[in-house]
Amino acid sequence: MNLKIVIRDKTGADASAITEVTVAAFKTLEISSHTEQFIVSALRAAGALTISLVAELDGRVIGHIAFSPLGMSDGTRNWYGLGPVSVLPEYQRQGVGKALIQEGLARLKKLGGQGCCLVGHPDYYRKFGFKNTPGLALAGVPPEVFFALPFSGDSPQGTVSFHDAFRANG
Repeated sequence: MNLKIVIRDKTGADASAITEVTVAAFKTLEISSHTEQFIVSALRAAGALTISLVAELDGRVIGHIAFSPLGMSDGTRNWYGLGPVSVLPEYQRQGVGKALIQEGLARLKKLGGQGCCLVGHPDYYRKFGFKNTPGLALAGVPPEVFFALPFSGDSPQGTVSFHDAFRANG
């Protein structure tokens, strides 16, 4: 990555920029329901953003990533959901998303996180160590796009539930 980006915690002043980045990032993505900006806002309003980072270039927010607590049917604790992750289209495929993901995962580990799950593109997230995990599922989501990354030990078994904010649609 040749861009001189800064990855930092979001501030309250970043809310509108995060919304703009999120809308733009998912605008042309066919598999998107185009509710990602509402999810981020609902997570923020619920105080459920364990980690919320922005990528900044020359003082402009060009990317954002959110991590929130997950529920596990087997009672496993300290697992988090990654998403949404958003990068302005003109900066995609330049390492911004990768930098956000790597920094976010490192921070989760420092917080005592045991692992992370997400719904996403198989070709992209595997390079970070995410895998389809037999015995771990998210209701209504095809297993080939649901991924888990345990930080140590085995993956939990059962059903994962993301925060209620993931149902936000307006």
